[in-house]
Amino acid sequence: MKLNEIRDNPKASHVSKRLGRGIGSGKGKTAGRGVKGQKARTGVSVAGFEGGQMPIYRRLPKRGFTNIFRKEYSEVNLGRLQNAIDRGRLDAKQPVDAAALIAAGLITDPRSGVRLLGKGSLKAKLTITVAGASKSAIAAVEKAGGTVVLPAAPQAA
Repeated sequence: MKLNEIRDNPKASHVSKRLGRGIGSGKGKTAGRGVKGQKARTGVSVAGFEGGQMPIYRRLPKRGFTNIFRKEYSEVNLGRLQNAIDRGRLDAKQPVDAAALIAAGLITDPRSGVRLLGKGSLKAKLTITVAGASKSAIAAVEKAGGTVVLPAAPQAA
């Protein structure tokens, strides 16, 4: 075998069509794009257009809405809290709040507050201030000898 005898396998490389190279090529003049208009131009895809048929987004009914007042909470599980304490990122003797959780790297953005969830186990005695907590998380923290401080519920007038 010589260097000048090396060939690709048959059909290994795709030969692109040479468009717009004269009428005799069969792909001259309009280069297979039909005639003038929006779709003969480059970079066009008419999104949602279904050939004149009523598009699906107009055939289907509108449903639901987005609540602009919805609260988004950052979630922290008990197992991750215990892991941070074991690694020395969180001091169990100090009260734990959103700022301490950010410093420990457990959350990046508190959003509308932090919500404590009960996945995992907690051995350390903690005083944790959060915007919300599941019943299982509160029970686990109290079982370990700690307390969960929640914001006061608004009083009904």
